[in-house]
Amino acid sequence: MTQSQSSHSPSATSGRASSGSLAARLDRPIVLVGLMGVGKTTVGRRLAEALKRSFVDVDHEIERAADRTVSEIFATHGEAYFREGERRVVARLMGEKAGVIATGGGAFIDADTRALILDKGVAVWLDCDLDTLVERTSRRNTRPLLRGGDPAKILADLKEQRSDSYAQAHIHIVTDDGPHHRTVSRIIEAIDAWL
Repeated sequence: MTQSQSSHSPSATSGRASSGSLAARLDRPIVLVGLMGVGKTTVGRRLAEALKRSFVDVDHEIERAADRTVSEIFATHGEAYFREGERRVVARLMGEKAGVIATGGGAFIDADTRALILDKGVAVWLDCDLDTLVERTSRRNTRPLLRGGDPAKILADLKEQRSDSYAQAHIHIVTDDGPHHRTVSRIIEAIDAWL
């Protein structure tokens, strides 16, 4: 069952859950999923800090293990090769029960990876509007999937193609350009209600 909260939902601002109380009850990693630019890494770091848990970014783990950037891996070996490495890294992190995991935008699209995350973690889909995604992803030129054309069109297509997979996450949080601590609070409240 998916729980969904919008930044404008009354339940998103009432009944603040205690991060300490949640951390004591949480026996699995929190896995942030969603499109590139939605804020998985930034929000994930703050969420981990609030819950006093570790934080791991899957893309950074892949880069560290390969001693190459994600863009270099895509350019040299292609997306399929990258996704296979991503699958292995996510499986390892789920086995280690890392505290908060930020996945790459395509990780949750893979059926095996998605099944593992849904079984062993709390999947939180971070979502936002297309204009916000375009603005955020334009800040860096490190997104290999956006290099082949119009970023707005590519992101719109990815959003359409991937939304059904993302919708399988346990929790759905729609973010906006508000403060990150507000998104963190809403995630904590949603997980608290889901548990």
